[in-house]
Amino acid sequence: MQIAIVGAGRAGTSFALALRRAGHDVELVHHDELDSLGSADLVLLTVPDDAIAQVAARLPVREGQAVAHVAGSRTLAVLAPHPRVGSLHPLVPLPADERGADRLVGATYSVAGDPIVEVVVGSLRGRMLRLSDDQRTAYHATASVAANHVVALMGHVRELARSAGLTLEDFLPLAQLALLDVVELGPDAALTGPASRGDMATIDAHLAAIPESERSTYVALANAAFELAERRRSQMPA
Repeated sequence: MQIAIVGAGRAGTSFALALRRAGHDVELVHHDELDSLGSADLVLLTVPDDAIAQVAARLPVREGQAVAHVAGSRTLAVLAPHPRVGSLHPLVPLPADERGADRLVGATYSVAGDPIVEVVVGSLRGRMLRLSDDQRTAYHATASVAANHVVALMGHVRELARSAGLTLEDFLPLAQLALLDVVELGPDAALTGPASRGDMATIDAHLAAIPESERSTYVALANAAFELAERRRSQMPA
């Protein structure tokens, strides 16, 4: 398949490398190089979400050509006026082209619209989810929490570790084991620590010991842990 990718950032370079490895003829251009686009079967927009509608409107409408985006939070409406439109959003973080390309193979994708996107995902041996427009924003919020907020959490851990004279690396094995417990047992059974026990004295001691700049984050996460522990208790047989 001939695929033109518009947007040469992390997503665009990752898709370009992965799709070339899958046997597609891929052309990668910047968003301001639309005049250089050839006659592709699919134009894949990997530009920032807010730029999709503007770039799609500038693309020439070609008979038989499909246009798709990779944004998780946007519907197909942003691809007007093209008659064949679709989307494929990968549920993997794409930090760099080589690592991103590896992750795109076998990933889970949210797909919508023209069947050509299913062909593309199939060539990457991906798993497909089909969502309604009503599901899309909540889906993307969940994806953001699962990826971005986990990274932000590790930033919080790094700052707390520094305040104790330690490093993030000292605590990464603990985080990895906790996530493994979530995979194997589920969040309810995996929860441990003072919030799971309702140990307010320990939590108060934590708040007194950590930097003031980190306390609001700690409190928000402790409250989430309290709520999870409460749900677990409510589900236990009487």
